[in-house]
Amino acid sequence: MRNLLLILGVLALLIGLLWIGQGTGTVAWPQSSFMISQIQWAYYGAGVAVGGLILIWLARR
Repeated sequence: MRNLLLILGVLALLIGLLWIGQGTGTVAWPQSSFMISQIQWAYYGAGVAVGGLILIWLARR
């Protein structure tokens, strides 16, 4: 169970960071993404990243 929480947490953190980068326009990958320079995706990414950090914290307890 701990390994599953850790894996899900790391994936959520990485996806959240990607969404933050795309939402702020600093990451333009993939180039045809509808999320690029759309600030609401940075907010969604921040939420997903925080959720990932919580899962990682729970797995490490």
